[in-house]
Amino acid sequence: MTSPAPETFTPSARPPADLDAYWQAALDELEALPPAAEVDPLPLRSTDFADCYALKLTSIGPYRLFAYYSVPRGDGPFPAIYHAPAYASVVAVPPYEERRRHVVLSLCARGQRLSDRPFAASYPGLLTHGIESPASYIYRGIVCDAVRGVDFLLSRPEVDARRIAAVGNDLALLVAALRPRVAAVVMANPLFYAAADLAPATSTYPWEEINDYVRLSPDRAAAVFGTLAYFDPLHLAPRVRSAVYLPHDRPGGLFTAERLAPLVAALPDGATLYELTGYGYTDRCAQEAWLADQLGTRAG
Repeated sequence: MTSPAPETFTPSARPPADLDAYWQAALDELEALPPAAEVDPLPLRSTDFADCYALKLTSIGPYRLFAYYSVPRGDGPFPAIYHAPAYASVVAVPPYEERRRHVVLSLCARGQRLSDRPFAASYPGLLTHGIESPASYIYRGIVCDAVRGVDFLLSRPEVDARRIAAVGNDLALLVAALRPRVAAVVMANPLFYAAADLAPATSTYPWEEINDYVRLSPDRAAAVFGTLAYFDPLHLAPRVRSAVYLPHDRPGGLFTAERLAPLVAALPDGATLYELTGYGYTDRCAQEAWLADQLGTRAG
């Protein structure tokens, strides 16, 4: 399949007819389970300005999750930065710079290390685990895991519930859609956005996992992209009430401003687009400045 022309890009997948019912059933399942939070000090990861904790939470399954939870020393409540699970086997300790002024939560979703019992994810492989059906797809559970992280933050007295930012791939935007109290979202390198059109346009990992699966089982292609339509942030974007920041590729990349335009149009308040420079420090500073403006933490 050839790449769609960016200047005329229109995603081909339509929202599933039972999209709302699908996600409501998942949320109902999650809400029926108490989070059973355990918050244990983690001295090795603490500093002179922030206390770090080993956090355990229960998600659907039931499945027990691990997360790093860092709280600044001093009087709160504090704004929070939530690192939604990335597509990687290992989740890092929250960034040093963020922990000075923010509560920071970095969640290990099911299958990621420290949350890998009884299920240890394969990389590559996780992106297509159970993809034949929306009911069996592993990301139904992973999205609920990510939502559980927001629920935990909203329950904590040290967190300013009006100033929670979610950072990550599609999961950051999906949790904001399913938990509209999230104030700000940074979404980069989405996995599911317009997957039927953009996955075949690249051989880059992890999207190549989808292409490999379809090449191996071409008779299942319709089922695969039908499942992914439930997770496309475009289809849940109208629910989002957050400010949204979308870093994007320069012309010629996979996720250009033109290709993200349908998503921006679907968001009730649009989005701030930022063209990546390729210089990590510059791009990180731009993102940090935007987050500081949204959370009211810019240094005076």
